[in-house]
Amino acid sequence: MSWITTIPFDAATGRLKKLYERVTGPGNNVDNIMMAHSLRPHSMEGHMALYKAVLHHSGNKVPKWFLEVLGVWVSSLNRCSYCVEHHFAGLQRLLGDQTRANAIRSAIEAGRVEDAPLDAAQIAAMDYAQKLTEDPALLTEADVDALRDVGWDDGEILEINQVCAYFAYANRTVLGLGCSTAGDVLGLSPNNSDDAGDWGHR
Repeated sequence: MSWITTIPFDAATGRLKKLYERVTGPGNNVDNIMMAHSLRPHSMEGHMALYKAVLHHSGNKVPKWFLEVLGVWVSSLNRCSYCVEHHFAGLQRLLGDQTRANAIRSAIEAGRVEDAPLDAAQIAAMDYAQKLTEDPALLTEADVDALRDVGWDDGEILEINQVCAYFAYANRTVLGLGCSTAGDVLGLSPNNSDDAGDWGHR
């Protein structure tokens, strides 16, 4: 599950138990990325608050399925198979089009996002995500202007930036602690976007 000690759901007490109860999926399943925080419940709480706000909040305007595409892309660039598998499963569920989802994944795996069945604005966001992931110091104001030029407004640009930044954090949590998908239920997410405090995975 990970290279450090983790506390399983059945052994959790106190604050950790309460947090686990908030993030569980079917059968009291807790994703390994969350269980990796079990020795420091406060960091799990911070992680979930950020995750929910960036990917699963009703205040976001970018379609949730495309935020997941960005997450899969960033995770692929960072070679984080854990997040690729989890969020590709979520992407498939949200998109509801297996053929298109597979074509997006094939383009990501080939490193040719320009071949993905995405529109020009979405391809521009993928290009921005790649630069932000691989060499963020090279970004300039012109990169943001390029996103505006294809139709993204500044709030949407912030969402794109934040989902890429979140996945950089999540990928490094997983890769640095050796999280595996063993025992996880792939593709679940906190779907009650109107309640920031509802973290249940369904």
